[in-house]
Amino acid sequence: MMRAFFLTLISALMLASPIMANDPSALSELVTSNDSKGWDGVGRIDVAGRSFCTGALIAPNLVLTAGHCLFNPKTLARVGNDEVQFRAGWRNGRASAYRGVRRSVVHPDFNYAGPDKVHRVANDLALLELDHPVENVSVKPFDTASRPRKGAEVAVVSYAVDRAENPSLQQLCHVLARQSGALVLSCDANFGTSGAPVFVVEYGVARIVSVIS
Repeated sequence: MMRAFFLTLISALMLASPIMANDPSALSELVTSNDSKGWDGVGRIDVAGRSFCTGALIAPNLVLTAGHCLFNPKTLARVGNDEVQFRAGWRNGRASAYRGVRRSVVHPDFNYAGPDKVHRVANDLALLELDHPVENVSVKPFDTASRPRKGAEVAVVSYAVDRAENPSLQQLCHVLARQSGALVLSCDANFGTSGAPVFVVEYGVARIVSVIS
């Protein structure tokens, strides 16, 4: 059932491959609880004690992230679920919730070691089923939405190697192109940003339309 849900979900999403452009807004670090209000559904995914990615709740027990986060770059093997932890709203050394991973599903067409980079990016999605649902009133899952058009304004909340202890919000970047099943964005990205949710914000409501590959 989890796999069927995942396949339905990915049919509505496109992966995002960030490139630089002149118009994005600056990153804003979400340091305080007030800064992070509404964004605690985004968390840091710690992998095998050696790396991390970003992920976002789309249900109390489901986290959407990038597929390549679940592979060991040296051995090319899948990382065990028991080596992955989701830290919802991780900020200043504390999380709103800590959860292990019961099951994980990677896009069936994702090939971590595949030579076709464009195809790899376009299928770089994974879904984590947490060992317990996150039932914290301040940590709310995000809905998803359909693919944005070229020129659409989007936002990204992410962690990265140079900002690992607090999430950062980029309120404004753009969809520059839709290419081979992926979105090309003007959003800022670095190691650790992988899996970060890309949002369209309408009438004050943020919905996920992609993730950073």
